[in-house]
Amino acid sequence: MRELSARQAAELLRPEDTLAVPLGPGQPGSLLHALGERTGWKDLRVFTALLTDFFPLFTRPGVRLLSGFYGPVERALAAAGHDIAFVPGDFRRFARIGRKLDPRVVATAATPPDAAGRLSLSLHAGATTEEILRCGRDPNRLLIVEANPALPRTLGLPPEHPHAIQLEDVDVLVEGDRAPIALEDGSPSEVEHAIADHASEYIEDGATLQTGIGAVPGEIAALLAQRPGGDYGIHSEMFTTGLMKLHLAGKISNRKGVFDGISVTTFALGSRELYDWLEGNELVRFLPVAVVNDPSIIARNRKMVSINGALAVDLFGQIAADTIDGRQYSGIGGHEDFVSGAGLAEGDRSLVCLPSTATLDGKLVSRIVPALPAGTLVTTPRHQVDVVITEHGAAELTGLTEAERVRALASVAHPEFRDALAARTRAPLS
Repeated sequence: MRELSARQAAELLRPEDTLAVPLGPGQPGSLLHALGERTGWKDLRVFTALLTDFFPLFTRPGVRLLSGFYGPVERALAAAGHDIAFVPGDFRRFARIGRKLDPRVVATAATPPDAAGRLSLSLHAGATTEEILRCGRDPNRLLIVEANPALPRTLGLPPEHPHAIQLEDVDVLVEGDRAPIALEDGSPSEVEHAIADHASEYIEDGATLQTGIGAVPGEIAALLAQRPGGDYGIHSEMFTTGLMKLHLAGKISNRKGVFDGISVTTFALGSRELYDWLEGNELVRFLPVAVVNDPSIIARNRKMVSINGALAVDLFGQIAADTIDGRQYSGIGGHEDFVSGAGLAEGDRSLVCLPSTATLDGKLVSRIVPALPAGTLVTTPRHQVDVVITEHGAAELTGLTEAERVRALASVAHPEFRDALAARTRAPLS
């Protein structure tokens, strides 16, 4: 094991090389910025997802970003004409995609080693844990770990899921000091509050929750924290500030039936307060995405309720959550895994939440549409979808005929579009 500066470690990559780094909070920021200071790249391919910073590396000639999930940074890079390509695959398949890419170099963020030489993988377990370990044990590959004392030391479930790597498996240790990206919950709009209010009616005492990021999930958590009841469990791909607040409000018992006594997640994004709270916290455990997002495991949770967003829903109930008019907006992530997993057991519910309208070029348009626009891809198929919620109410689709689905979805559309959508039951859908 060598201890090098970020710039020295960056020099170890070849002009033609392959690099894999984890999604979002697992990215080694100092190393990626140091790589961006280099020139002369010929063919550097980097596989990652959900960039958390505007790394100049991905504006350099000869560098290609292969992304499994777009965020604001990827969208900006693509709009500016840089070499970025979306790799279709849900979060569970990132490990397989990474193996196929066969990166010579794997780099990750972690905490500094403890007294036993263990470096916690901190805010991200995800799909890269196995590849990190395999790379570190292969003498023909290079594992670079950026040890950052600003990251919280979080826990897995050893021995099978230690959520840590041993110092002896690290090829190059880089010291990092960049604070993890902090995402504060914004104040919800009236529309978002109404959506959250409707969604919260589906969450009974004793429910197991999966939520994502954004104002609606945050507001749902706030409503649950304030109202009577509780006894909730958490089994969520992403751990958020809202889920922490449910813990702090005494609403979490985690009597789920699987992974009892702990909240289960695969990565965390939220406030600085969340990261401080996660430090050494035995109530939250980080497991690989292959476990957390497995629909068969999701379905074993007591009263599972998944809460996801969407960009548009057509009258068949097909969900578009990652593309708009042929442009990649986000990614597939765990959307379908949690929608399907929450539909496998009696008493489970899957909620897809979205505002009823959007404004495009100054014009109000419906997000509930007769058919998805050309180039818009289906993220989650119609047969998986349970409940669609807008600010105007909830449309329960399970067990409905196609004509009944049209009426149900039209009833939660914006009033300006409602009659035209409902009329589609009297004409062929096209």
